Amino acid sequence: MVRISNNLVGILNFVTFLLSIPILAGGIWLSRQGTSECERFLDRPVIALGVFLMIVSLAGLIGACCRVSWLLWVYLLVMFLLILLLFCFTIFAFVVTNKGAGNTVSGRGYKEYRLGDYSSWLQKRVNSDKNWNKIKSCLQDSKVCKSLIDDGSDNTPVDVFYTRHLSSIQSGCCKPSNDCGFTYVTPTNWTKTSTTSGNPDCNAWDNDPNTLCFNCQSCKAGLLDNIKSDWKKVAVLNVIFLVFLIIVYSIGCCAFRNNREDNSWKRYP
Repeated sequence: MVRISNNLVGILNFVTFLLSIPILAGGIWLSRQGTSECERFLDRPVIALGVFLMIVSLAGLIGACCRVSWLLWVYLLVMFLLILLLFCFTIFAFVVTNKGAGNTVSGRGYKEYRLGDYSSWLQKRVNSDKNWNKIKSCLQDSKVCKSLIDDGSDNTPVDVFYTRHLSSIQSGCCKPSNDCGFTYVTPTNWTKTSTTSGNPDCNAWDNDPNTLCFNCQSCKAGLLDNIKSDWKKVAVLNVIFLVFLIIVYSIGCCAFRNNREDNSWKRYP
């Protein structure tokens, strides 16, 4: 007798198998087309994800449609571990991103960011010289600061610049902190004054386009604020995906039970 649960598991895994093909192809394309470490950063995870989805979907497809109980058991075990891992990561993401926010500056259209406001776990990641040097290289390659003057804002008056909305990375990495009291020349060119400040970022600032404030604590904080925003979005999507996986897992359990019952009938006619 045709079982609805087996058919559903088969259909869902067939669709997953089809989705794994462009994911795998995209990872291979990234590995061949990337000209810098930043562009090649995602190729291995994407390839690994594509291979994982392809293998798991094949196991579920064959196990459900061909009534191979042991293969379906392996599929359910992997699904259970995936649900558990995703649940733990979602909780972790919400906890880690719970702290930290930009600080409003009077008379400014942008916010400023302080590293100490964010979770200690995230701080440790960016305070590692090995990690930060790679991140800094990617930020420089992306020319995130060059975009401030590409639209002709190199001649932007200071009062207009102060009202501009800047992303957290632009605010932290492309200009000095408001605490420094530097004199504005252009969005990425500032004149240092004799005013002393306890903010270490003031000494780290340099008008060199390859330096700017990429060595500043505010740059690390701006990056963390961006990561925090992205992780929160991912965590919300994870909750939706988690519900979907639990439904698929439940259907898979029904299909596994059906397989065992069918095998029992075959052994005892």
